[in-house]
Amino acid sequence: MASNNSDNNSIMKIAIFSSFYPFRGGIAQFSSRLFRALQSTAEVKAFTFRNQYPKLFFPGKTQLVEDGDAVEDVKADRILDGLNVFTYAKGVRKIKKFQPDVLIVNHWMSFFGWLNRSLAIAVGKQTKKVLLVHNLFPHEKRFFDKWMISKFMGQYDGYVVMSEKISEEIKQFIPEAKILKLEHPWYDHFGALKDQEEARIELGLDKNKKTLLFFGLIRNYKGLDLLIDAFELLGEDYQLVIAGEVYGNENELINKITACKRKEDIHFFNRYIKDSEVSLYFSATDICILPYRSATQSGVTAVSFFLDVPVVVTPVGALTKIVGESGGGIVAENISPEGISCAIEQLFLKGTTHFKKNIEATKANYSWDNFALQLTDFIERL
Repeated sequence: MASNNSDNNSIMKIAIFSSFYPFRGGIAQFSSRLFRALQSTAEVKAFTFRNQYPKLFFPGKTQLVEDGDAVEDVKADRILDGLNVFTYAKGVRKIKKFQPDVLIVNHWMSFFGWLNRSLAIAVGKQTKKVLLVHNLFPHEKRFFDKWMISKFMGQYDGYVVMSEKISEEIKQFIPEAKILKLEHPWYDHFGALKDQEEARIELGLDKNKKTLLFFGLIRNYKGLDLLIDAFELLGEDYQLVIAGEVYGNENELINKITACKRKEDIHFFNRYIKDSEVSLYFSATDICILPYRSATQSGVTAVSFFLDVPVVVTPVGALTKIVGESGGGIVAENISPEGISCAIEQLFLKGTTHFKKNIEATKANYSWDNFALQLTDFIERL
């Protein structure tokens, strides 16, 4: 693609607006890895929030990366406040000063709908606009979701999704939408696995028990309560590690764990897990469990598979497809404690080595370079 202000041989100029460092979490991690991958063939500039969520709307302890965490540190220009429309004009001027050929906006929360609309309109028709949709509708629905989404859906030239469900949702708004469906790349920036026995000792776990891991932010739709009930159905040779910060009723979860007959075998690390600690938890486990009630795709599988850890997932969203194509785990028959516990037992019966070999064999298919190449090809065709 030619730059707006140069000859036909010029490198593509891409502006990305998303959550970036110093903000923490899966969207910031995804955006940083995409930024690095696109840099190999394009001139890329990152833009992000001055303030992302008002404290009133944020369920966690902090939105920002804490000192000492080894993050993928992309230097993003902090240009506007997420819900303050009076900051948008000045922020857009900074994007336009870069004179991008393409603006990529990451979308994951419906209350950023007016921001998505404003960015697309303000950069002008000379800039191609691509919406990279992690979730069109949030997992925890709000009354204004559909209205907010409708405000920006017609403003973009193309849409990139990572599950068929999201593609279908977009077509409900724009039947003729140009959509590129890609697989979520596997995260490769959390370091190498450690020795399993040493990792278990460091975390205070039993060295000999079959170890299950629930990893990531804890929200109701992720079904941790189902996993705890499933854990009660398993033998005493299992232990469960829960690693993540609660976004919801913390006391309710603690009470459920306390009431569990196997509570001594449940190890709850109730905090946000820093990037520098991720490999420790995956090193200590045998398998990772995603007992979700709903899903599109999941960054947790992208971490687990790159670190060669098999998974058990429930039959929701794109989880069934990614597990089936990679051969990296087992899909439970249904979303229930019985279905989850049965799948766990089946995986151990077959042996984790079988699934690890499958993961290793398909790893190249889920690289960030491949994702970036398909994305830029799609942009060229818009």
